[in-house]
Amino acid sequence: MRSVKTRGELMAQTKLDLLLERFAQHDRIALARLITLVENRAAQVSSVMERIYAQTGHAYIIGVTGAPGAGKSTLVNRLITKYRSQGKLVAVVAIDPSSPFSGGAVLGDRVRMTDHYNDAGVYIRSLSTRGYHGGLSRAAREIVKLLDAFGFDMIILETVGVGQTELSVMDLADTTLVVTVPEGGDGVQVMKAGLNEIADLFVVNKADRDGADRIKAELELSVHLRPAGGWRPPVVMTQASADVGIDALITQIERHRAYLAEHRDAARESERRTREFMEVLASEIEERTTRALRQGAVNGAQRLIEGVREGTLNPYSAVRKVVEDRRILSALLSSEQERAEQE
Repeated sequence: MRSVKTRGELMAQTKLDLLLERFAQHDRIALARLITLVENRAAQVSSVMERIYAQTGHAYIIGVTGAPGAGKSTLVNRLITKYRSQGKLVAVVAIDPSSPFSGGAVLGDRVRMTDHYNDAGVYIRSLSTRGYHGGLSRAAREIVKLLDAFGFDMIILETVGVGQTELSVMDLADTTLVVTVPEGGDGVQVMKAGLNEIADLFVVNKADRDGADRIKAELELSVHLRPAGGWRPPVVMTQASADVGIDALITQIERHRAYLAEHRDAARESERRTREFMEVLASEIEERTTRALRQGAVNGAQRLIEGVREGTLNPYSAVRKVVEDRRILSALLSSEQERAEQE
């Protein structure tokens, strides 16, 4: 048994310490590298988050979601401009579908919001959906925490789709904007997709087109049919491409922010923290066990996997054996250093 770190482990720890020091000094390259660690699900992510967590909780987070083609990126571009004119530091996390070829985000940073590339007060990062499945919301949450700890005042989360994954990401937002457009019966689609329940504000973008007033009326009716009490989501008409209605939208966002400050919901905050804990715990267990099994570091578990592969053992029996064997379970959940110390 050994209880000291190897030279390689010490070098890795020193490198991480230096990266975090640079991050604390507002080095954007250090920020980008820490975000890359999160995207790659590196083993150091939990340690990083633990160390920066106390610096979080200052940024205001705006979620922007809705069907593709609603003009969300143009709207976000306008929001960035307005908040920068107020002297606020703005970060954007754009969650994109993955390229089937590269695995990276299809839209990417370089084709988005190009008006702001030379502005040191703006940071834009695309996050590909590839490989995350249910873990996408954890990756998004951790990136938001990094941006918050870095010192951004406003963080905008934009999602392309309206699926369950995107809805879970919107849970991170303080204010959620659901963006619709007049054509295609979009108001009905909003209700079908469950967006009606998560919206703090509805935005009818491209409001110069036919049908905008009809969509506005449909959305206002859906708000009217909500149970009495609490925040009533307003419907804001915008033409983001022409910078029309953006000031009114900012005003409504600030109204919602003031409402949240005045009507602080301790039970909701407690529930959010509990959900975060459960999400982190579940994904940490999954990531630790996956790394251990890929490295072939747990002999007992490897034999069980071979049995599953050969068809001599069903996966449920294999999992039961792992759960009942504390030695295997401990090895699966241990870090590489802890496993080495146990040998």
